[in-house]
Amino acid sequence: MPRQAEIALPDWLRARLLHVAPEVLVLDKPAGLPVSARSGESLERWLPALRLGKRRDPHPAHRLDADTAGCLVLGRTAPMLARLNALFAERRVEKTYWAVLRGDLRGAAGVVDAPLRKVSTRERGWRMEVHPAGDPARTAWRVLGRAPGMTFVELRPETGRTHQLRVHCAHLGAPILGDALYGGGAGTLHLLARGIALPLEPALRVVAPVPEHMRAAVAACGGRA
Repeated sequence: MPRQAEIALPDWLRARLLHVAPEVLVLDKPAGLPVSARSGESLERWLPALRLGKRRDPHPAHRLDADTAGCLVLGRTAPMLARLNALFAERRVEKTYWAVLRGDLRGAAGVVDAPLRKVSTRERGWRMEVHPAGDPARTAWRVLGRAPGMTFVELRPETGRTHQLRVHCAHLGAPILGDALYGGGAGTLHLLARGIALPLEPALRVVAPVPEHMRAAVAACGGRA
């Protein structure tokens, strides 16, 4: 699909625009759609459709795993993209995630302070693991609700390591539901980038809705979709 010209914005993508401003877009990225990919469907393919009158494609200012749904921030101009990149690098962006965990997480709230490193084996491929020699990683958590065999939690990462929330939840003994790589069983990953707050002028706060595949589990735990 050509990137030289703006293309029509499909209805499914238009419905996922959470915030549109002259310099910033916030998109509700669906689970299963990678931001970029060497082949196959990805959000990168649809960036020309998100120009919305601009001459340049917008570009993501941060990472969001393919299997994670929710708030993805894109810069619409080069200066704003640079500013957003700096805010994320300086950890000045407030990120809130919702997840449904497989198992009964003990306690009401806490902080996981467990460094992470990347490992790879012929049998399992690459993954992240908790290891003393890894990069520092911290995640604050609190329980929002419970159901038999499940725990509904809010997660606030203080760092942004690859698979951080997934590995930290597994480290707590309750992997994210649908996370087959880290012990959460088969299915779609029950992880949502629920909200994001950017220290811009004016300040920007955006919330993403609970995706269809998470609604039943969230409701069972007493949460509201």
